[in-house]
Amino acid sequence: METLLGIVQVLISVILVFLILLHSGKDAGLSGAFGIGGGGSSFGGGSLVERNLDRWTIFFAVLFVLNTIVLLKV
Repeated sequence: METLLGIVQVLISVILVFLILLHSGKDAGLSGAFGIGGGGSSFGGGSLVERNLDRWTIFFAVLFVLNTIVLLKV
């Protein structure tokens, strides 16, 4: 069980890093390369794609924290 949770933790970590790198920063960041950027406020994103990217990032961050807590208890 611990091995399975460890593998899931690594997968969640990789996905979370990828999602964070897609976020646009001050200079449009990596997301500008994929056409995701393009103005808007700094919180919540300006487009539907940015808002969905925020939601997915938060979702995987919560999964990461929950999986970490479960791994500590096992």
